[in-house]
Amino acid sequence: MTTPAADGAPAYVLVLTCPDGPGIVHAVSGVLAEAGGNITESQQYGDPGTGRFHLRVQVEVPLGREELAARLEPVARRFGMDWELDVVGRPVRTLVLVSRAAHCLNDLLFRQRSGRLPVDVVGVVGNHRDLEPMARSYDVPFTHVPVEPGRKPEAEARLLEVVRELDVELVVLARYMQVLSDDLCRALRGRAINIHHSFLPSFKGARPYAQAQARGVKLIGATAHYVTADLDEGPIIEQDVHRVDHSSTERDMVGIGQDVEAQVLARAVRWHAEHRVLLDGHRTVVFR
Repeated sequence: MTTPAADGAPAYVLVLTCPDGPGIVHAVSGVLAEAGGNITESQQYGDPGTGRFHLRVQVEVPLGREELAARLEPVARRFGMDWELDVVGRPVRTLVLVSRAAHCLNDLLFRQRSGRLPVDVVGVVGNHRDLEPMARSYDVPFTHVPVEPGRKPEAEARLLEVVRELDVELVVLARYMQVLSDDLCRALRGRAINIHHSFLPSFKGARPYAQAQARGVKLIGATAHYVTADLDEGPIIEQDVHRVDHSSTERDMVGIGQDVEAQVLARAVRWHAEHRVLLDGHRTVVFR
């Protein structure tokens, strides 16, 4: 479906990455102008470290998507672009992976229902059944895929089946307490987002909030990033922190941490769905 602009012309978002050099913006804007396009938003960044150029443009054009893409193709070939053209506001088909923690799933489903997140959550997969009632309450199908000892390959194969069956574009790990294999990370490269706490200093293992409280941590944070084979070290999309002090109990910190995690994950998912996040090596360019 094509989303029309206020004057009736379809609105598109174009994102591209290519080697930096002269004439890129001129060439792209020239094609859009010749097609009768009106650029409503444009952001660009040339990375001096990698030599890569990144561009995001929103444009109203009285053409179908395929016709506009055909006009852009020669320019894309000329500059060696990795590029994507999509309809502005099109809901991205999203699969959410969960375990037992409910805060991130509930936040994502509520934001989707209230029209504040441009995604279509087509399913929830859990390695436990704890959150099945929540998914059902939002009329979202729930699939139980247990991860039994020694049978992780079978579980991940089933997960990929669900991704294919539901034509999933984005996978969100909403406090999914399983480490994905290298093969699965590669299969989902650039389209799987994870969220985790980010204490300063960092605490891992059981009861991280208890460890943080015992050490007198003053900042509680969260990090949303793309999933890679390096655990919790994928390209970062968004981060945030909240100050705490000596009076904060473990219970306080858990509540604050869950709030920060939900907000950071929601922003990362929204920016990804709006094509505002471009990969730049091991980091991201985010056009907010």
